[in-house]
Amino acid sequence: MRVLGVDPGLTRCGVGVVEGVAGRPLTMIGVGVVRTPTDADLGHRLVAVEQGIERWLDEHRPEFVAVERVFSQHNVRTVMGTAQASAVAMLCAARRGIPVALHTPSEVKAAVTGSGRADKAQVGAMVTRLLRLSAPPRPADAADALALAICHIWRAPAQNRLQQAVALHTAQAPKGRTA
Repeated sequence: MRVLGVDPGLTRCGVGVVEGVAGRPLTMIGVGVVRTPTDADLGHRLVAVEQGIERWLDEHRPEFVAVERVFSQHNVRTVMGTAQASAVAMLCAARRGIPVALHTPSEVKAAVTGSGRADKAQVGAMVTRLLRLSAPPRPADAADALALAICHIWRAPAQNRLQQAVALHTAQAPKGRTA
């Protein structure tokens, strides 16, 4: 399974591609950051994020895209930019028919470090270890994108089985009852 992880942001949008399957060593295919100038207007910044993600999709041909689920923060301006960059990533994937999975920050941290409250340094250290890298990817947005991809690879099989079970249960339920 090849997954493009996207840590959305308007100034720095982390991107990372990981390949592998749950239970086996994973391989980093690529990692980087799509940057936009802070003084550019919003429309141009969103176009720059789109173009950057499209380049990553063209070059790496992922089977899935894992995006950090936007959660409420105290700074509304920051959360809006994150949500807009997240939407661009989802749009780029959907346009190509690539399935998108959303993972919360605590879900990603728990999957990679064992603790949903891990800090950025702990996530970076575990990403470095899991992917057998010589140093943590910089900036932290890049490491977070790799962590998203790792999380998806490890959690997708269980999520798929759960979705299949729900679909089967729903299909077998008598008419008028879905539970």
